[in-house]
Amino acid sequence: MGGYSLAGKLDSATRDGQADYLPASAQSTKVLQAEAGLPGGENGLLMIVHERPGGLQPGDREAVERGRSELAERFGNDPDALPAIVASDDGTALMYALPLDREAVAEEAGATADARALLDDRPRGLNAHVTGPTALGADMDEVFDAVDATLMLATAVVVALLLILTYRSPLLWLVPLAAVGVAAITSMATVYALTQIFDFTITSMSSALLIVLVFGAGTDYALLLVSRYREELHRHARPIDAMLQALRGAGPAILASAATVVAGLLCLLAADLNSISSLGPVGAAGIGAALLVMLTLFPALLVLLGRRVFWPFVPRLGGEAHKPRSGWARLGELVARRRVVSWAAPLVILGGLALGTVGASGSLPQLDQFARSTPDSVIGAKLIEARYPDESGQPLTVMSRPDRSREVLAAVESTPGVAQAEIDRASDDWVEISVLPVDPPESAGETATIKQLRENLRTVAGEAALVGGPSAEKIDEAETNKTDRDLVMPLILLVVLAILGLLLRAIVAPLVLVATVVVSYFGALGLCNLVFDHVLGFSGLESSVPLIGFLFLVALGVDYNIFLMTRVREEAVRHGTVDGTKRALAVTGGVITSAGVVLAATFAVLASLPLVMLVEIGILVAVGVLIDTLLVRSIVVPALTMSLGSRIWWPSKLSRESEDSVDGRV
Repeated sequence: MGGYSLAGKLDSATRDGQADYLPASAQSTKVLQAEAGLPGGENGLLMIVHERPGGLQPGDREAVERGRSELAERFGNDPDALPAIVASDDGTALMYALPLDREAVAEEAGATADARALLDDRPRGLNAHVTGPTALGADMDEVFDAVDATLMLATAVVVALLLILTYRSPLLWLVPLAAVGVAAITSMATVYALTQIFDFTITSMSSALLIVLVFGAGTDYALLLVSRYREELHRHARPIDAMLQALRGAGPAILASAATVVAGLLCLLAADLNSISSLGPVGAAGIGAALLVMLTLFPALLVLLGRRVFWPFVPRLGGEAHKPRSGWARLGELVARRRVVSWAAPLVILGGLALGTVGASGSLPQLDQFARSTPDSVIGAKLIEARYPDESGQPLTVMSRPDRSREVLAAVESTPGVAQAEIDRASDDWVEISVLPVDPPESAGETATIKQLRENLRTVAGEAALVGGPSAEKIDEAETNKTDRDLVMPLILLVVLAILGLLLRAIVAPLVLVATVVVSYFGALGLCNLVFDHVLGFSGLESSVPLIGFLFLVALGVDYNIFLMTRVREEAVRHGTVDGTKRALAVTGGVITSAGVVLAATFAVLASLPLVMLVEIGILVAVGVLIDTLLVRSIVVPALTMSLGSRIWWPSKLSRESEDSVDGRV
């Protein structure tokens, strides 16, 4: 009960402020931190736009002025200074910007909802939209609030259906599902406890990924253990003896699999982006919880229930553990006869798919982050862009040290692309300068203005001036994601190679396995980029998706190769590498494929959520896992292993003892 209570508190520990997703060292993050120390705290702004498509009518302006006065009195930081109302050139819209007081900024969701409710009192046919940075944040929070519960239920249902189809038993599917449920609760409680001890950030994104990761990995461990346990029940009379032998056989591979994923996740600690860095310990804690439960509670439940849990397909003592002429055995024979073709053709196909990454956009616009439905804040922002093309610039924030503020203001005003700039708030440490660019948000012109502004201020004031704001935050996020990819991706590969080398006691095999997984990743990324662009109509690839996808596809993809190759090595000791590969594929093919399908399905559940970032991660990982499971691990890896023969185990003793090396067949 204590664990369940802690798990229930995880949602209260999640933080989804801009600073929780931004790079720790970026100027825009430092601007947010500086703003919090100004009078009134962090800045907040609502943009209100009213529109009547056929043209404004008498009485519309009076209604807008009435709503403005009520909003300013309730939420504004200066009720006596009413914001100016600006009419669109085509006579269809009226707009004004409302700076918010500290209480409204702190309760942005409630303030935004109350503002929308207050504006409901308006003439029929006059539309009202509440947008701006505060409203966009409130709408994002509303989406995140519903993620965990929806995701937990959907994932549990998907896993249950797949387990029923896999085992075709009225009882057996319940055991792994119950154990994985315990693992999920344990992981959430563990992560909550860690946040209280170490005070690291957990975002709603990492919380969502924690759920699918625990369900996917935990179910995979269950499938592999049950498969080995079923084999051993044919050889041992007592379930406890069969389970002990199953743990000896499958346990090392499962431990190595978990260690690979945990090590890969902890590599994320090297990332500068807060949301990526925090995912490392969150995911590692989830994998640790899944491993602990699936190697303790789950085996105990199976032993307690005995053979009858497999009804109606109860394994009998002395029966055959698997059919020697199964479909996987026939596939192994086919691959053995056409070894080079079996690995060359798929790699060419994956290389062709990888070309889909050419021209991939690395930054999803802020207004296009929502999938399926468009919130009011996005509708309003796009309406402002359409009706006010010359006034759609989004304010930037420049922070200056007090003794340099006049000099900084002059440098800002002289920067090309700046429409206007003025000093707003000030404290003993910082002076806030509000800057309005000429170009619309996230356009090429605005991006150039921000970069030029930063360069000018660096020359004038050095570290005494900072440039932030929503558009600057997107630039910092995209640039930091690129830097993190260049650092973390090679680090993940090195860690995975080291673990594989220790596990397989070889150098060639780890290099081959990692290379196949990397090719699989780029093939999946290219294919998904085409799907996102031409099928789903997304406006870009969210900048953190490639790194998160790489982590999961490399770490989890290597998992299946670990499960296969540890069995290949075990069989190769007795039967040689070629025959051992065929035997290992016949024994493990079905269960590893089932595990891959389950993992792909759990990540695919993310595609049901209303955020493009999570949809892209879910589809990328699901597609990548299926490619790796059905093509790379089932055909490419066995074909390469048989082509290399005993040389794949170099420099271990096994590479010298086997005599079944390449026979030249194509």
